[in-house]
This record gives sequence, C-alpha cells and structure tokens, in this order.
Amino acid sequence: MDKQRIVVVGNGMVGHKFIDTLVQDASADEFDIVTFSEEPRLAYDRVQLSAYFTGTTAEELALTDEGYYHEHGVNFVLSDKVVELDTANNTVITASGRKESYDKLVLATGSYPFVPPIPGNDQPHCLVYRTIEDLEAITASGEHSQVGVVIGGGLLGLEAANALKNLGVETHVVEFAPRLMAVQLDDGGAKLLQRKIEQLGVQVHTEKATTEIVAGETCRYRMNFADGSYLETDMIVFSAGIRPQDELAREYGLEIGERGGIVINDNCQTSIENVYAVGECALWDGRIFGLIAPGYSMAKVAASHICGGEDAFTGADMSTKLKLLGVDVASIGDAHGQTPGAQSYTFNDEVEQIYKRLIVSEDGKKVLGAVLIGDVEAYGNLLQMMLNDMELPENPAALILPAVDGEAAAGLGIDALPDTAQICSCFDVTKGQIVEAVASGCTDMAGIKGLTKASTGCGGCAALAKQVLDSELANLGFEVKNDICEHFAYSRKELADIVRVKEIKTFDELLESHGSGLGCEVCKPTVGSILASFWNDYVLEDEHIELQDTNDIFLGNMQKDGTYSVVPRMAGGEVTPEKLIALGVVAQEFNLYTKITGGQRVDLFGAQLHELPVIWKKLIDAGFETGHAYGKSVRTVKSCVGSTWCRYGVNDSLGFAINMENRYKGLRSPHKLKFAVSGCTRECAEAQSKDVGVIATENGWNLYVCGNGGMRPRHADLFASDLDDQTLLKYIDRFLMFYIRTADRLQRTSVWLESLEGGLDYLKDVIINDKLGLADELEADMANTISNYQCEWKTTIESPEKLKRFQHFINSNEPDNKLTYVVERDQRRPASKQERIQVIELTD
Repeated sequence: MDKQRIVVVGNGMVGHKFIDTLVQDASADEFDIVTFSEEPRLAYDRVQLSAYFTGTTAEELALTDEGYYHEHGVNFVLSDKVVELDTANNTVITASGRKESYDKLVLATGSYPFVPPIPGNDQPHCLVYRTIEDLEAITASGEHSQVGVVIGGGLLGLEAANALKNLGVETHVVEFAPRLMAVQLDDGGAKLLQRKIEQLGVQVHTEKATTEIVAGETCRYRMNFADGSYLETDMIVFSAGIRPQDELAREYGLEIGERGGIVINDNCQTSIENVYAVGECALWDGRIFGLIAPGYSMAKVAASHICGGEDAFTGADMSTKLKLLGVDVASIGDAHGQTPGAQSYTFNDEVEQIYKRLIVSEDGKKVLGAVLIGDVEAYGNLLQMMLNDMELPENPAALILPAVDGEAAAGLGIDALPDTAQICSCFDVTKGQIVEAVASGCTDMAGIKGLTKASTGCGGCAALAKQVLDSELANLGFEVKNDICEHFAYSRKELADIVRVKEIKTFDELLESHGSGLGCEVCKPTVGSILASFWNDYVLEDEHIELQDTNDIFLGNMQKDGTYSVVPRMAGGEVTPEKLIALGVVAQEFNLYTKITGGQRVDLFGAQLHELPVIWKKLIDAGFETGHAYGKSVRTVKSCVGSTWCRYGVNDSLGFAINMENRYKGLRSPHKLKFAVSGCTRECAEAQSKDVGVIATENGWNLYVCGNGGMRPRHADLFASDLDDQTLLKYIDRFLMFYIRTADRLQRTSVWLESLEGGLDYLKDVIINDKLGLADELEADMANTISNYQCEWKTTIESPEKLKRFQHFINSNEPDNKLTYVVERDQRRPASKQERIQVIELTD
C-alpha cells in the first residue's frame, strides 16, 4: 500500500501537535509527512515564551527535536515559507522554489501580531512580541533603551510588559480600551489588576489612542495620543491582538471568513476536503480560538479524520488561569455576565487586594462564569462546575468567600465530577482517563503523566489531576500515604518536626527510634538535609557521610567526564582584584576551564578528585570559602550595583546582597535556593525570578518569594512592601525556616507555595501576622543555624583523615593517569597530561 503524503504548513505548537498525534496513532508505513517552518527552528512552547527573558533557553522551550522527527520518519524544512498553493494539482511551492505534492494538506500557519496603522510604526525599535527572534530583537533594543512602551493591555501585552520590566527598562502599557484585559475581565477585576501591576512599577495608560509616533525630545520617540496627551519612549512593542495567518488560503481560493480566518467544518476540513486548517488560522462557527488547548483539540480531530476516525471539533472553553507580572488572574466562561438573566456575587478585599466575581444563572443553580484576581484557588472547582453543568450549593457565595475561623472554603468534591470532566485541557485528558490509568496500575503522578500526559503541558491541572489520583486510589482500597519511603512511615515535614522537637542529631538515632530497616537512597539524603538544616554539623562527619550524595561527599559538582567543578563564594558578586588574580592563577596552574555563572561567580571546571584539596587550599589561603554550589542549600545572592554606582539606584542593593549571602551561606534546605537584590524597580538583578527576591523602593525594600527559573519558571509573589532592613531580614528568617520545616523532599519554594492550603495569604498570616505563634521559634532556629556555620572545605583540608577521601587509591597517593577526558573547544587538558601537582600534606 502506498503511503499517504501529508504536508503540514507551519511547525508551531499546533502543527507539531498534529504531527505528534498522527505518528503516535498510526503505523510508520501509513504516512509520509513533510512539515515546513518559516522560523529557523522546530516547534517550541510559546505559552512559556516570556521565560526566555529569565534565563530559559530556546532548547529548554523546544517541544521536539530533529532526532524525534527522524525517528518517526518526519521530514522537515526550516526557514522556508510556503508561498504558493495549487489545490487542483495538490502541490505547494516554497519561497526557495521547493515543490512538494500532497494527498492531505494541513494548514497550521497560526497568527501574526496586529500592528495598528499608526504613522511612524515602522521605525527601528518598533517591535512585535511573538517569536524567539522577536524576543532577541527586544533584548537587543533594551540594551540601548531607558523607557519601553507596550501598545496593548491584553494577555500578550501584559506578557510583553513583563519582558520589558525584566530587561530593566522603565515600562508603560498603553491600552485603547478603558480597562486591561477587556475580553477576559470585568471592570472590578481589571481595576484591581491595574492597581497591582502599577504597584510593581509598570505604568498603565488606558483609553489612549495613539495617533502618531514621532521623534522625541527626552527619549527616542514620542507617542502622540488623540486626547492631546503624549508619552516619550525609547522602544515600542506592539501587542494589540492577533490576526489569523490566512493569506496563503485567501490567495489561492479557500473560503475565508468575513473578518479573516480559514473556514473549517467539525472535521477541521476547509472548503476543499483534502485541505485541513487547525489552530489560530482556522475559523470554526465564526470564531477564532486564540488559546493553545483549542488548537490541540483541532490537531487531534484533523489527525483522527485523516486516519478514518470520527472525532469532531465542537468548540472549546476559553477560560484561562495565568500569572501576569506576578499577579494571579483567572477568567471563566461568561466573565461579563452577558447571559440574559445572569446574576452575580462579588467579593472585593481592597486591603489584601483580592477580587472575585461569580456569575450564576437566573435561577441561581448553575455557574456561568467568574473573574478571580489575586486569589485563584477556586478556579478548578468553578471551572468544573461550569463545564459539567453541575448544580451550585445552597449558598453559592461561599464558593468565593475566604475561609472563616479555620473552616475550609466551600469546594467541590472530586468524586462529584463525572468521568467526562476534562482535567487537562492541553491534552484533553478526562477524569475517566486518569481513573483508567489508576486501574491499569498507575499509583503516582509520574505514571499518570507518562500514560495520559496530564499536567505535562502548562501544568495548571497538576493539583486537580493529583486529587483524582488520590481519590481513585482511596476508592480502590489503597491507603494514600505521603510516607517518604518504606523505612519511615512519615512525610518529610513530619520527620523534620521529629528531628527538631526531639533534637535528634544522627540518622541512626532517627532510624532506631522512628524507622525500620537500613535506609535507602531516598531517606538517607533527605534526613541528611534535615539534620544539616537544623544543626548545621560538618556534613563529612562519620555519622553523616553515608547520607550524602556524590556532590556533597566530594564537596563539588561532578561533571559528565568524571571531573569536578570548583565554585568559591563571591558574596553579592563582589570580588577584589587580588582574589580575581588568585582565581586566574589557580585556573592556569591546573588547566581549568573558567566560566562566569548566572549567580555572578567564577566556576572552575575540570578538577580531578585528587586536585580538589590542593586547589581549595590555595583558594582558602587567598581569602575564599566554599560557595556550596554542590549542595541543596543557599547558593547565591545576585545583585546589581545599586546606589553605590548606578544613577537609578535608590538603595545599596550590593551591600545588602553581601550581608544576605553571608547571613544565609551554608543553609541547607529541601532544594537549592537562589536570592537576588535589585537597587530599584528596573530590576537588573532579576529578583522576581528567585526564591527570595528583594527590590529597593524609595521607602525601603519590597520582598518577593517563591519564584524560580528552570524547567517550570515561576514569577515570585510580592510578599511585603516598604520594609526596613531589620524587618526584611526577620521575615526572610521566618520564611526560610518555615519552608525548611514544611516542604517535601526536593520541593522548590514555588511548588511548595502552590501546595500550601491557603497559598500566599496563609503564608503571609504565618510569617507576618504570626498566626501559628511560631515567629520567635523560627527566628531562634535560624539564629542557631547561622551560629554553626563553617566552611566545609576549610574543615576538610585541616583533617588528614578526611583528605584520604580525595585519593584515587586507598593505599597510594598516586593519581590515576588512565582516565580519559572529553575535550571541548580545546580548553580542556589533554588525556595524557603529566601530573605537575603531587598530593601534599595540607596540614604542614
């Protein structure tokens, strides 16, 4: 049987989803797939695009790679746009002249940013926000700009504003409508969102129609508005909405909607039956769907139809939950209450800056929509009640009111959801599918993710998916435990309480009194971390050493070639010329690769095991100490130069960062911790992407908590404003110790906060208002930990017994010259290097 030839025009998220669905559902000999991408790379996650500004790389954003496509027989062409379509002869032609025939054609061309026809909109530094290349252009412009303006106050506009703010430019948002996010939010929600955003240093200008962009007097440009006012700026980012990318279909005869978009039926077929359209370029029932979940649904429907299936696209819910400039925002269904007879309940707490509006049917029995700002915990419940047409409780207002006197707010039991309830919109995973996965043997979220892909997209459904998992396990008679492992019938939090309250100092003591067996690779490092957090003993003491992983055992990060990295502490990024010279001398003497880290330190790569003590002896003699880059502990406190040097600095961020790092250095925790201090709201230290972020204001310091980069980027939340030095450190002490006490093993602060019942408001009550009466105790714990600090490398090189661990052979000081090393960019040592350094007695 001849293969069907499938040509996919566009390799964005939806185009890739179609390909992925097709190759997973069909055998390899059924289809010959070719996909064209106008961009120079394969599909990447546009939903997380703003994370690019906080360190996430293009590789980390990638949804696929060349290897995956090669493995599944998918041919791809990059940087080549399809410009001609011959539907009579079933061929497409690209800008480079490449001609491809097809049996089925899938148009996944997406959308393009709408740039209003404003005179002067085509000048340099007038940009759009859509692709990685756009972000690179914005970054380049930001290096030569002091002020930036985003035209458009919708979802993408506020994402773009966050990007500008992360670049350190003074940021403004200009919106034509009278409120932000006019499509998703009502007046009350938009008003609070604007207030919260302005508190973060972004200036919002609503009801502004730009008439022209001309040369500025104090900045590069001047934006003149219809009302006679103006705004000067150095760069402009247009994010005033999107338009369907339908010009190819329009030019070559496919049916197009009155206001654009390629018309499709329920099978995602266009007016020509062997041509399909999916995603933001497609118009179904007169609607363009601008979210990723509907696009994924279309991709699945088109793939199903090509394979002979009967799936149909019947529309999609446009509810959304997201974080904009660190502010939690959610919109569900009929957020404006436009349904005839609709009624609403409103909760508005101006002190805590929380706004909630629940729209219900005329008879008061069904949820029609909701708006949530500042506290979106009710989103999952309300969305499921609307999607599944479930009846409201007797008092619907309780669904949005805060808990009173410790009682939980009214909620929806997971068992009340029908099996058809959609849990994961990104991959269209229902409750029933998760139930089936549990029945087939999945007993944890890793299994659920692997089998159903639930919560592997945007991650917003993770909590709800876990509830379904736990509920179903309980229904099947399983005891749902949070035990750390088979050796301890306790969670990490419970073990931390036991260690602290009973003052247990060793793993053996804890195992004997509260555990069984010998321990394992899960409980040993977990208990080791707990002991280090509370008592801060030397981790290589005999009673602790078996609890450490490889990095902690050798006090350095092992690299892929078996060598180690050396990272001395440079508090706040500050270093003297003498110390820089010492680093250079050591790197040169041991032929180490050197790199400046994102935390403003110097990383030395390529040290052999036996060289580590010699290197550290030299560094400690030069005034350095361990940077704890190998531990689950406080790593760095990143800093700008603040008022010491910068003309915009309003406080000494560098000095405060140095004090913070010296205060918390060596603090062990459930996961690594990174801090930052910025000297003004331009945010050059990127404090809002850190576990603890501090930003100077005219009135003191603003404290942000629970942000991080990595695989799941999260902006930190504003925790407290205008704090003096003493109060700020007090809050940080309490926050860190409360996290150490209550987090799960290897749980980042961001995930920990999301798992706390009551979320940020509860955390504020504990830390600021001392709701649990723990404040003095938490501060005392921190003081005790700080008082027990030691440089682990200094302790090690002063102990001949401990130095034996850094020999290649038990009975000899000779190095192992048979090791093979990877050579990268000619900057690593040759494999046959003759040893110049002999292991010496460092106590001389």
